Amino acid sequence: MSDLTHFDESGKARMVDVSEKAETRRTAVATGRLVMSEAAFEIVRQGTAEKGDVLGVARLAGIMAAKRTSDLIPLCHPLPLAKVSLSFEFDDTAHAIDASAEAKVTGQTGVEMEALTAVTVALLTIYDMVKAADKGMRIEGVFLVSKDGGRSGPYEAPELPRPATGTPKETEASAPPPERRARGPAPREIRMAPAGPPLQGTEQDLSRLRDFMASRGLRATDWAREAGVSSGFLFGFLQGRYRTIPTDYLEKLASAAGVRIEDLVGRRSP
Repeated sequence: MSDLTHFDESGKARMVDVSEKAETRRTAVATGRLVMSEAAFEIVRQGTAEKGDVLGVARLAGIMAAKRTSDLIPLCHPLPLAKVSLSFEFDDTAHAIDASAEAKVTGQTGVEMEALTAVTVALLTIYDMVKAADKGMRIEGVFLVSKDGGRSGPYEAPELPRPATGTPKETEASAPPPERRARGPAPREIRMAPAGPPLQGTEQDLSRLRDFMASRGLRATDWAREAGVSSGFLFGFLQGRYRTIPTDYLEKLASAAGVRIEDLVGRRSP
């Protein structure tokens, strides 16, 4: 019980006293996904929802929720957040939308809960705005990608077992997707992963990429941020959410690491 700081010696819930802790710069990144039917997926991607700009509203909802985290989670401290940002990725194969949130503060306690709250409420907002098209949507895979700052130092999520896509339940959302044709350009706030598989999510390629990261001491979140790509996408590839890393993503990652693409994966991409 003593390791759980929100309980005192007698097991009663308490708010942790952080008054003696130094103020430091703290960051946290969280991610999660919403799996849905193809019809709902296309409504979001094409921007045809009757309620308006789904992802724009979801982004604002996530930011607002992060600012109200202490009102939602009883023992969280109110924080003067310096930054909250959200990004979204479309997964055509799984008919899913991945949300990533980053929160920053200079303070005496961390912002992990703010990042997690932002992601969760953003996904709930997407659900609310398109539930008329699919009430069977699933929120899944919400977790802390990384945190930095504070007494405990940096944390980065370990690689998780590669998840199966979908569930045994036979619904439109989990049915195998049909052949897809290219659509028009996505809204500007969405960083779409272009088609074309230069790097496949095979165990061999994953092993090569992990070995490269280990040899350079690269943290996925820092590397993705420096390259200007979504950290949620890079984690998604390492965990099997995405089956390919597109060429332009690889080019950005290689450039940020000061190497060629073939140095990342041990071979030249076709």
